[in-house]
Amino acid sequence: MRNATAAAKPSRTRNEFAQFSAMLRPLAVAVSPILLAAQPAIAADTPGAEQVARGQYLARMGDCISCHSSSEGGEYGGGLRINTGFGHLISPNITFDPATGIGTWTKDDFWNALHNGVKKNGEYLYPAMPYSFFTRTTRADSDAIYDFLSTVPQQIYPVDVNHLDFPFSIRATMLAWNELYFTPGTYVPDPKRNETWNRGAYIVEGLGHCGACHDPRNFMGAVERSERLTGGRIGDWFATNLTANKQTGLGTWSDDEVVTFLKKGQNARMVAEGPMAEVVHNSLKHLTDDDLMAAAVYLKSVAAETSTVSTAPPVSFARPEAATLFVNNCGQCHGPQGNGKPAATGGGPPLRGNALVVAPDPTNVVRATVGGLPGHFGRVPMSSQLNGVTAQQLADIINYVRTSWGNDASPNVTPAMIFAMQASTAPQ
Repeated sequence: MRNATAAAKPSRTRNEFAQFSAMLRPLAVAVSPILLAAQPAIAADTPGAEQVARGQYLARMGDCISCHSSSEGGEYGGGLRINTGFGHLISPNITFDPATGIGTWTKDDFWNALHNGVKKNGEYLYPAMPYSFFTRTTRADSDAIYDFLSTVPQQIYPVDVNHLDFPFSIRATMLAWNELYFTPGTYVPDPKRNETWNRGAYIVEGLGHCGACHDPRNFMGAVERSERLTGGRIGDWFATNLTANKQTGLGTWSDDEVVTFLKKGQNARMVAEGPMAEVVHNSLKHLTDDDLMAAAVYLKSVAAETSTVSTAPPVSFARPEAATLFVNNCGQCHGPQGNGKPAATGGGPPLRGNALVVAPDPTNVVRATVGGLPGHFGRVPMSSQLNGVTAQQLADIINYVRTSWGNDASPNVTPAMIFAMQASTAPQ
């Protein structure tokens, strides 16, 4: 669950950047000792194994590895392209290399970044680094993550982070953004709630930063806290409603079903796809059952809200041929009534009542059927469904799925959406 979407495939720009960075590696290796000697010494108390393990756990809770790793930079070495509506950023190196990473940062510097969104040199961070959520982290947890990162193998990988469009490329503009949309503050437990609920709130609203993807955003890229967790667009995906809404959210899910989904990436209702699948792989599957249950309890307590993406009432979809198209092209894996089939038999997940399918924004099902899906969580890959059907027929199939078997979404998919997604998911 991140603030912006990591590109699925390296672009030409990123490849050129990687080549340039590779040229700089020898220079960085040579200069690193000089820069290290020029920096004031940092008190380097070697953290104990228990503290390092705790920090690793918290770093996984924050899913730091997903954004700060790439094939060029290595684990935590940065180099991942993060697309935003204002240009793109390259994630920085957060290993302890003194020249290209955070090796000269103190614990105070690290805390200032997480809590206040300010780098060691005083520059403002961009909210693609979700400090507006991380600010709720306690100082003890921040220090533990710092201690863990100090043990991660150092990567020498210089990056040019800022590729935003003018005037957003000027970091000073973040002063106004922070004044409008950011209030620093560590999480304060609600005395009216129990320990489990408060732990869940700390995870979901803090290090877990679920709202970074599942909160809608305004024209300035700030999350709409008043509509928190009702869903948001993330590149070629739509992060679904996590409130207790019974149609598009978690209202009909049990706490155990939420835990199973977070731990395994799927349950009897849905399979995680896109960025959420990555979050499960890199973060959620490593959390304890107690923490996952706490997150589930908190999420289930969030008032039912309808996503702000679409307020149009559902309309009936009357294309009889669409049912035949669905059975012929999709029924073998998903069942003729959309009930799904077991992964062990090569079957697909259920489409009936699937939140990815009935979301007000149909991006997920368009993305899945046009671009295909990789095989994960024991599921076989799904190829593009454009083979053998026209764009109009595929749009009809999707609209049929979104309005059948009790699904109550709008049949708002058009051939134009199919063509746009085809262009977006085509190999670069």
